[in-house]
Amino acid sequence: MIQVVPIKIGEKSATGLRVELPDSPPLVVIIGEKGFLNMEAAERLKVAAATVSGVNTFDDVLQAQIKAATSKAQAMGIKPGMKGTDALRILL
Repeated sequence: MIQVVPIKIGEKSATGLRVELPDSPPLVVIIGEKGFLNMEAAERLKVAAATVSGVNTFDDVLQAQIKAATSKAQAMGIKPGMKGTDALRILL
């Protein structure tokens, strides 16, 4: 199953994408206006992205700590250890 939902942070919205995968945790991605959450692709494309781990839901992503961020995301102020919600605010 694929789920696509709007995610509100203040007055701005991001797009949440959750894909059920066989025999593994789901793929959960949140896409903001200025970046998204996939490190390798984002670094190659020179876009802002950050990753979290151990999540199953969009709320889990927002509550989790950032594990890594691309160089562009770091230049925007996204750092490992910050909350997903705070990183998404920057990406919006």
